[in-house]
Amino acid sequence: MPNKFEILGAIRDVEIIAADRGVRSRLSLNKEFGVGRWRKMKGIATIRWYDGRIMESEIHWYEAHGIGRV
Repeated sequence: MPNKFEILGAIRDVEIIAADRGVRSRLSLNKEFGVGRWRKMKGIATIRWYDGRIMESEIHWYEAHGIGRV
């Protein structure tokens, strides 16, 4: 699924929501992107929606060392 938004600038106030076995999606993440030590993260960013609106939003993503952000 293509992104419906673009991140403008840096993501700030980054926090770990879950790590290792606490990441419920880790089996599907391992299958799709490779085995890694997955962490679910959240942060605040300025984003531009596909329709041109710009706003501050809380965004969530997964990341693993050597794999990157997903």
